[in-house]
Amino acid sequence: MFVRRLGQSLPARRFLFSLLPCLPVSLHAADSPDAFLPPARLTRLAFDRRSRGFGQLDFLLGEIGRRMQERMEVIRLAPQRALDIGCGHGQGLAGLRARFPDAQIAGLDISGAMLAEAGQRDPQRRPGWIGRMLGKRPLFDLVQGDLATLPFAPASFDLLWSNLALHWHPEPHRVFPEWHRVARDEALVLFSLFGPDTLKELRAAFAEVDDAPHTLRFVDMHDIGDMLVHSGWSTPVMDMETLTVTYESPAALLREVQAFGGLRVPAGAPPQGLRGRGWYQALTQALERRRNADGVIPLSFEIVYGHAWKLAPRGAQARDGEGRAVVPLDQISRAKPRRAG
Repeated sequence: MFVRRLGQSLPARRFLFSLLPCLPVSLHAADSPDAFLPPARLTRLAFDRRSRGFGQLDFLLGEIGRRMQERMEVIRLAPQRALDIGCGHGQGLAGLRARFPDAQIAGLDISGAMLAEAGQRDPQRRPGWIGRMLGKRPLFDLVQGDLATLPFAPASFDLLWSNLALHWHPEPHRVFPEWHRVARDEALVLFSLFGPDTLKELRAAFAEVDDAPHTLRFVDMHDIGDMLVHSGWSTPVMDMETLTVTYESPAALLREVQAFGGLRVPAGAPPQGLRGRGWYQALTQALERRRNADGVIPLSFEIVYGHAWKLAPRGAQARDGEGRAVVPLDQISRAKPRRAG
């Protein structure tokens, strides 16, 4: 596994984007910092609620998607079928369409509301002459499902793409084998997710108030790389960079982190609204002490990037679309003449 760590940070630029409303706390279980509550229905309902304001996240998703596209420029790839896993409103679908105009593009998300919005980005579904002009292009296949139980046949896709979705799944070690199952031989998987330094300033502020874990924890990129290898993926490459978002006030920071699901309720703790004015003031003061020279409060987002290949098993017999054995012509030679006895 090749690992590259980038020290890039963007503290000077002020990225003030408003995140969307959702459930008051994360779906992560109170007694486990890294696990969602078991019922997938709750995850679906949460993202259905977020869908209405999800377009406000286009900046972050678009910026990370653009950087993923840059990583793909050095790879020679012409997929027939590509899958955007955790496609949200379909920004990644549009990017894949632009890059691979002749490919069949599919998008999967756990939220039906998200998929309804993603359908609006399909140019063939546009009314009028634009839709007729693009009528020969393949449609987006939009499918509702979970990252670890994909509703596709084995060996269905040449490219798997996932932008800032994997960290929401409680068991990534179960996700990668499933992705491997639906990938064809020589397929590429390319993904991004939040790393463990995400929200580190907020965690430090909470630590000044009490000892309970109040934010989500994210998996280290080295562990993600190990999961890829153990799931059958080959030559994984992992790297990371840090983006810094700044906020004018502690209230704005907390509101937006809470909105995208970055907070969790510690086991046995009272609901957030019942903690008391003193507790909240202590937290806001801890955040105030983190203002930088520009007078704003920075918050780090560690973005982890990864890609790997599904290689054909060594010594496996090549087969055609109907499962028949295929022998290349350059491997066929005439039999040597037998000597007369």
